Amino acid sequence: MAKKPRATQPPASAAEDERVTTLELFFDLVFVFTLTQLSARLHESLSWESLLQSFLIFIILFWMYGGYVWLTNSVPPVTPVRQLLLIAGMAAFLICALAIPNSFQDTGVIFGVGYLIVIIVHGFMYMQAVGWKVGRFVPLNFVSVAFVIAAGFTDGFTQYFFWILAILCHVVTSMLSSGIRFDIKVGHFVERHGLLLLVALGESIIAIGAGIQDLSLPFILAAVMGLILTAGLWWIYFARDEEKARDTMHTRATSDRLRQALGAYFYAFIPMLFGIILMATGIESSIEHLTEQLDPAHAFAFSGGVGLFLLGTIIFRIASGIPQVVYRSIAAVLALLTGLIGTNISAGFQFVSLILIVIGLVLAESAWGVAKQYKKVTSS
Repeated sequence: MAKKPRATQPPASAAEDERVTTLELFFDLVFVFTLTQLSARLHESLSWESLLQSFLIFIILFWMYGGYVWLTNSVPPVTPVRQLLLIAGMAAFLICALAIPNSFQDTGVIFGVGYLIVIIVHGFMYMQAVGWKVGRFVPLNFVSVAFVIAAGFTDGFTQYFFWILAILCHVVTSMLSSGIRFDIKVGHFVERHGLLLLVALGESIIAIGAGIQDLSLPFILAAVMGLILTAGLWWIYFARDEEKARDTMHTRATSDRLRQALGAYFYAFIPMLFGIILMATGIESSIEHLTEQLDPAHAFAFSGGVGLFLLGTIIFRIASGIPQVVYRSIAAVLALLTGLIGTNISAGFQFVSLILIVIGLVLAESAWGVAKQYKKVTSS
């Protein structure tokens, strides 16, 4: 009787090639500083206008961060030249981050110059990967830079108009580059985004330290609650979704894999990451006023941050072909409604409510998973 052939394993070198390098992780740490700056900006002045401004800044920077992820997925930074270029890109992101607090006032041009360097480095490195095919998307990236720099010289409606045009340039760019064949290294791609999310969740822990006034019992309690809430969000993605999404992407054809990469790791990550920014703002405000009522802006920033994160995981699951999003939809709505608790009762009660919602979601999905597995075993 012929032996069943053993499953072939990828060579060790191929597996190593799919690992995220330490330089890429260093790059992500610098990028997450932009999220820290946005959170601090919102905490200092939270209004509809500052929220819109922060979202526009975030979209511009995250779009180009995504460009660097796709870049290093194709061109690993393993040579001295590539490593130096990536460090130059990190410096450019740092310039942008430093200019964030007043980027709609007197540092808008500085932000634009940092963004210009980001684009130059990205375009040059991509040319090494795909040659002159970069002509399909790099020129529009420079047009986007021109709009951002022009916005730094204006104010009012014109300024917002230029920022929106800059974002639209990237939307068009993604359409023009769709004809370029990208052979995604799945292990690297999934791990890179997972590490980004992990570092970003650390942003909410930083918010705990930023809110410290004195090491009293209420502060220690609030700090522990912040850690529990953040750990719950970690659990929802890393214990349930990351591995399933990676397995699904491995089995898909190239075109479907590209669609999953864009839907799950770009569009889904927008609400997840911006939700973390809002949640960090809410945690910092809650720690400062744990026994007091929050103003509606900070209360709903807190609740909306958790709700946005859950919405992002719903989009992530749909794009990755992972079933069962009902519980998360209910939890996202309940999380948003806790803003009423923060404004009418206290920040502490809102904090506890959000923790209970997240824990309830984890338990509900665990029970559903066990029931599904039991049904599968008994039916077979």
